[in-house]
Amino acid sequence: MNSSNIAANKLKSRIGRRQESLFFTENVRAFFLFAVSLIAFLLFWELGARLGLFSKGMPTASKTIEELWWWVTHPFFDNGPNDLGIGWNLLISLRRVAIGYVMASLVAVPLGILIGMSPVARKGFNAYIQLLKPVSPLAWLPLGLYVLRDSEQTGIFIIFISSIWPTLINTSFGVANVNKDYLDVAKTLGASRWRTIFKVIIPAALPNIISGLRISMGIAWLVIVAAEMLLGTGLGYFIWNEWNNLYIPNILVAIFIIGLVGLILDSLFAAAEKFVAFGRNS
Repeated sequence: MNSSNIAANKLKSRIGRRQESLFFTENVRAFFLFAVSLIAFLLFWELGARLGLFSKGMPTASKTIEELWWWVTHPFFDNGPNDLGIGWNLLISLRRVAIGYVMASLVAVPLGILIGMSPVARKGFNAYIQLLKPVSPLAWLPLGLYVLRDSEQTGIFIIFISSIWPTLINTSFGVANVNKDYLDVAKTLGASRWRTIFKVIIPAALPNIISGLRISMGIAWLVIVAAEMLLGTGLGYFIWNEWNNLYIPNILVAIFIIGLVGLILDSLFAAAEKFVAFGRNS
């Protein structure tokens, strides 16, 4: 190995150690900022509630954390349909989201590929997309209850109709913007239409597809909580029931759990999005 190679390897080693050090420093600083801001927020909340700075009946941070601990340690009791542990309500919400989300994805991805590949399909379906996409999910709730006559199916329908659009739009955009050189090479090599779709178009559009699926999951989780307030079970109904009981600590507990689950779901999709980026972020 000559001297130039040795020098190059030393330089790469120094750059690698510097990047690792920078990454470690940034993460430590970010965690420190998070911890300090969280402590400051909890102190402000605790003092504000005790000094009466907020609305009457606002619980303290310590009381809310106490309730959170109780619900976390007793998640699966069942004292009837209106008195379920928060674990059961969470599983009910996740089941509805999973079914509606999978159904929406199974429709949105193939249809998005078709729209992205065909200018005729793009123009033909665009009116439907632009007409239905802005409609509030809750606007579909009365119609769903009237037509389906079942709260469970209505909840799934709301998830389906709300989460289909981001995946559909992102998929069609990703397919329509596949590098033409890839398609030309596939055509030159004699690849069939289906082989080009599965071996070239879908892999090239996958980052956009995953981004759409990620946005759709966020919308699905957001919508189900609101829809469940009228459906009788789930986290949304749990919040509504606690509001009827005027017990604010449990509402705050449910809000925290909803946010935590949403964070976990989004992190999973963010990891998948990074995995299929194919070096685009490098």
